[in-house]
Amino acid sequence: MLGNVIGIVQARMGSSRLPGKSLTPLLGRPMLQVIMERVLPAQRVDHWVIATTSLPMDDRIEDVARQLGVQSFRGSENDCLDRYYQAARQAHAGTVVRLTGDNPLMDASFVDWSVEQFLQSDPPVDYTESSTSKTFPLGLSLEVISFPALETAWKEDPSPETREHVSPYIYQHPDQFRLGKLYGPYDYSHMRCTVDTEDDLRFVRTVFESFARTDFSWLEAAQEIEQHPQWLDINRHIVQRTL
Repeated sequence: MLGNVIGIVQARMGSSRLPGKSLTPLLGRPMLQVIMERVLPAQRVDHWVIATTSLPMDDRIEDVARQLGVQSFRGSENDCLDRYYQAARQAHAGTVVRLTGDNPLMDASFVDWSVEQFLQSDPPVDYTESSTSKTFPLGLSLEVISFPALETAWKEDPSPETREHVSPYIYQHPDQFRLGKLYGPYDYSHMRCTVDTEDDLRFVRTVFESFARTDFSWLEAAQEIEQHPQWLDINRHIVQRTL
């Protein structure tokens, strides 16, 4: 049963590589605000939550949520699994859509499509994600998780290292959980569209400035990048951090 679908976006000010990146400007608005405005129209999500930490520096994240009329949840800085679980439990989630506040190409249509894929999986799955298929741009990263699977991970994952990343306990135990994977129609995996460094920010700003607006789709962005392959040189050298 799909249940109440809750979109939870994690964001904080304390990024080690690019401090304050969640609120860095894109076309004059904080990146987190841009992301939320892009995903809020999703029809398959019943309720959105911005999940941040209880640290004073993240009062600014809560302020953005308030200005957007979006619920916020404040929890553990490092135990992101606990932060997600508590936010999901408080929101009475049946299904959780996990996004992060550093992927500004995410959009409502992709969220809706991903939830539909999760819902229509035959046989049913407990978890599905868009990253490991290597067909979407790096940064079009989304996970859909059943609340029972999230709760099991919350109860059973003993590792602070994996709890920081929320879902490894789930996808590292295929014997315990039914796993799915989202595949795109084209291979855009060579495009790095996440924001983790200053050069990532330069790249994303280049994309947004080319449209001069924020309401384009991720696919329109990918096609625009294909028309300007030199943009990829801006952040091609960045090595993505892994678990």
